[in-house]
Amino acid sequence: MAIAAAILAFISVGLAVVFSLMIVREVSKRGVKINFFLLRLYVIKYIDQYKKLTLAETGKIGPLYVPCVGSYVAAFVFAIVYLLGR
Repeated sequence: MAIAAAILAFISVGLAVVFSLMIVREVSKRGVKINFFLLRLYVIKYIDQYKKLTLAETGKIGPLYVPCVGSYVAAFVFAIVYLLGR
């Protein structure tokens, strides 16, 4: 059980990174200056900006927001399950 949780946690982290990079690209397209040197620190800020920008443009949250946040939550949950199952 613990090994499966660890594998799922790593997959969730990988998906979160991919979705985060896609969000950074979309925010950059909308004119927000991206600080690539401190990207790991600012990724949460860019995810929030993506939510606000897409909500202002279309009236709905963008399609990348929920999978991105869900991936981070899933990674956290699977990591906790792994630690409890060891």
